[in-house]
Formats: sequence, structure tokens, C-alpha cells
Amino acid sequence: MTLDSFARYPLLFGPSPVHPLERLTAHLDGARIWAKREDVNSGLAFGGNKTRKLEYLVADALTEGADTLVSIGGVQSNHTRQVAAAAARAGMKAVLVQESWVDWPDSIYDRVGNIQLSRILGADVRLVRAGFGIEFKESWEQAIADVQAAGNVPYAIPAGASDHRLGGLGFAGWIVELERQERELGVFFDTVIVASGTGSTQAGMIAGNALSERPRRILGVDITATPEQTLAQVARIARATAELIGVEREIADEEIELDLRYHGGIYGIPDEATLDAIRTVARLEGMITDPVYEGKSMAAVIDLVSRGEIAPDSTVLYAHLGGQPAINGYSAVLG
Repeated sequence: MTLDSFARYPLLFGPSPVHPLERLTAHLDGARIWAKREDVNSGLAFGGNKTRKLEYLVADALTEGADTLVSIGGVQSNHTRQVAAAAARAGMKAVLVQESWVDWPDSIYDRVGNIQLSRILGADVRLVRAGFGIEFKESWEQAIADVQAAGNVPYAIPAGASDHRLGGLGFAGWIVELERQERELGVFFDTVIVASGTGSTQAGMIAGNALSERPRRILGVDITATPEQTLAQVARIARATAELIGVEREIADEEIELDLRYHGGIYGIPDEATLDAIRTVARLEGMITDPVYEGKSMAAVIDLVSRGEIAPDSTVLYAHLGGQPAINGYSAVLG
């Protein structure tokens, strides 16, 4: 099979934009830095990387006759907000399990940002006390059972739309899309830097890259602080997705890179490097990044380029995955 073999339910505007970060590049005086903007990829509730994945999952759900999308994430999950928006667009219901993955002191943390948007979008939002983890959770399985008991037809979407047969397709297609944009722009991005959490965004890129005649480095930045679990999931999803889209070789271990230096020691809580990165790129480029994912991957870009660990003659693409609504829950440090 090929990527074109799989049905998609249209949720995106089209190709997400690619543009140079000229002032950040000049500030760091190293490799050239560009961004590809999944944060503005759709008109659905501020978009984001999961919207690209959900094109495939929603199509599959409708084919199966499902009427309710059931998913899980943290209280400020970007993913569950995008599930709620996709469900609204497709005329479906959404049940969202929001676990307390982050111990954060802001008193309005569970009432603003992503979770506020999910409620506005009409989702059935269920707050559950449970710690961070990208594995399957009992609370999610219970929500699926509840939907069935109510006489509806659930479609199960794991955290991040990742550990799912179709979870890697969206970002395998992202690579194909990027190659078209490179030809139009006359540029080649030798290094892509991307935040890696539940894993299928980086994994899909790796699988799509394996189809390319001009391979590039896909560097994942761990934001989970549980790197062994993350790396194993990225590898598994990358290899499964590669097989699904017709890659005729094995994905090698060296193609699966996860940098462990920028997660700040714990999921969902920004360290000073993350906060500095958020402010730096905002004040140089007017581009907003969040404290859970994109601020940490931007901290990696800034550090790797400024220290020359990424060579000055490289052309780097920062994959902006979205997530800005979560900033509203972090007023204690981003005021």
C-alpha cells in the first residue's frame, strides 16, 4: 500500500506554511533556521499537529460507523482539544478523559486554555486524577465502555493519536508535502527538529523520510522525561508506519534520534531554558511557543545552533506543532 491508499477526512487548509526565521538566525549566528507551521494548519480551534493525524482517524471512524470519538490526554492536552474540534466538524460526539499529568499551581489550570476550548466545542470532558503516562489507561478504557453502554458507537483514539494503526500516516505525508515545498522554494532542509511526546509525529516523519530519495536528519526532542518509553514508542510506530506505506527496507536504529537534554526533568513544567526560548522567539519573530512542547524543542534549536552542534552550513527546519492555548494555564511563569 501507499499513502494515497488511505482515506482522509479534510480538516486542514492545505499545506502548512514554511518560512524563514531570519531574525532568530541572525541572533544565533549559525545555521539557517526555518519553521513549518502546524499551529496554523487548520481553521479548527487553533489547529496543531494532531489535526493532521486526525484526518486519517476520522475517516476511518466514519467508515466503521462510529458516532463518538473517545480520547485521552492531560488537563491541558492539545490533542484532546483537536479531537473535540474534529468531532464537531464531522458531526460526531467527543468524550475526553483529561488526566492530571502535570502538578501545576495555577488555580485556573483546569478551566482555561485547551480544556476551556474543548468544553466550548461541546465535548464531554471528564477530569481524572492520574499521573503522566503515554501507555493505555484504565480511565480511557472505562470511557469507551461508557459510550457503548449508552448505546453509541465509540472510536478509540489513544493519547496523541499515536499508538494507533494509522497514527503515523499524517506525518509521513508531511514529509511528502515538505518535499514539494522545498522544490518550490529552492531549499533543502538537512535537519528537522521536532518535539517528541507520544511519538507518532516524529515516527511518521521517519517513515516518510525512508521513502525519500534525499534523506534528512529527523531529530526528536524528548519532552516527556520518560525517554526509554518514548524512544521505544517512536521506533515501533516508525517501523509499523513504514511497512504500512510500502517502505521496502528496515528502519535503522540510527534513523531514530531522540535528544534527552531539553525536557527539563519533568513533563509539562517549563525550566528556565524553556521560558527563555519562548521569550526569545516571541521577541525576535513574533512567534508564540508553548511551555509543554514547543518551548522545549525551541530551546533545543537555540542551544544546538548557538553552540555549533548543528553545523553553521546546515539549513534547519523547526516543526512548530502548535499548542499555544496552553499558555493560558501558565500565568505563574508567563505573565
